[in-house]
Amino acid sequence: MNTLIEELIETQSPTSSRSEVTAGCEAPAPTGRPPRPAWIEIDVARWRQNFALLKRDMPSGLQLLAVVKDEAYGHSATVAARLAIEAGAKFLAVSTVDEAMKLRDAGIRARILLLGDRQEAELPWCVAHDLTCCVSEPRIAEQLGQLAARAGKRVSVHLKINTGMNRYGVRWNEALPLAEKIVTSKSLLLEGALSHFAQSDELEKTFALLQLSRFNEVIHALAMQGVALTFRHVCNSGGYLDLPQAHFDMVRMGILPLGVFPSSVCRRIPGIAAVMSVKARIAAIQHLQPGDHVGYGMRYTATAPRRIAVLPIGYGDGFPRVRNAGCALIRGCRAPIIGGVAMDALTVDITDIPPAQLWDEAVLMGRQGDDEISVHEVARLKNSASYDVLCSWRGRLPRIYLNDERVA
Repeated sequence: MNTLIEELIETQSPTSSRSEVTAGCEAPAPTGRPPRPAWIEIDVARWRQNFALLKRDMPSGLQLLAVVKDEAYGHSATVAARLAIEAGAKFLAVSTVDEAMKLRDAGIRARILLLGDRQEAELPWCVAHDLTCCVSEPRIAEQLGQLAARAGKRVSVHLKINTGMNRYGVRWNEALPLAEKIVTSKSLLLEGALSHFAQSDELEKTFALLQLSRFNEVIHALAMQGVALTFRHVCNSGGYLDLPQAHFDMVRMGILPLGVFPSSVCRRIPGIAAVMSVKARIAAIQHLQPGDHVGYGMRYTATAPRRIAVLPIGYGDGFPRVRNAGCALIRGCRAPIIGGVAMDALTVDITDIPPAQLWDEAVLMGRQGDDEISVHEVARLKNSASYDVLCSWRGRLPRIYLNDERVA
């Protein structure tokens, strides 16, 4: 049992309050909040170790941009940013101005790159708070330049090149006029150029190599015009692992420092391990007789006497809304999920785990004993990807940061 949770349970035990009431004394108001019997644990020491292993694996001179958008995929953007800076990251990256401002409000002064395109109303904030924009169209470049000039600043920008993903960016064969517009502006500095792989972490690399070729076309043309870029970056975590020829000056990593490999077939770095676990405690135990049903829609019917446990966690917390699929680890054994997952609860069969009892710890994602339920296994339940699972864990699940309180 986690020490912090043990202490909280002990201090919030109702026994002492009952004894005081019996003695004719008014029970003191409880301090803080009792711990919810469902939570997320994040191992900060393991997170630091992942960064150390990545740093050891990276070629000399290659810079790291740490992607911390969407609360660093549910792990806390502030904690992720501080650990990344500690590990030597040159840039942080987020998706929205609000995400960037939360980092600034937390006292983080590191370089922040805003991924995606910006609307004009956001540009004054970018200039005022030293946020670096990706630029993919002339109008935004012009507006940003005007605001920078009024502020007496020269603002750095990164040219976003669409090499085939067709999301953000100027099309690769139309990029040079925009680059020229930026270069000729006295208040803008074309500091970098970037693109993004549509598929970098699978065995099939044909399209990734085509995108790389298109990116190289633009980089070469800019060099021929005397434009020197400080940062050329196209690799995400999968690209870093499998496409060393695309490393350039900097790589963007989001999921890999969290200990999650982007696919089952990409290169492995020994020792990298997931930092997030999702846990709950057995809140109730029911004894079923043959013919008894479980949950909404009666999706499970017992064919023999069964002992089931209720875990107070459900799709309202981000667990996939599955029926009779998946499992939890209890006392090191797999307990299959039965019935349908509800908003606030799910049920597991503990018939074959006789020692299991009320308030035992159950692991929905993470390691217990010799077994592990990986984020990829949870993703298969959801018919989705690991990124989706990590970002889907809701804020009502408390985050507990283990092994280092300096960054939390």
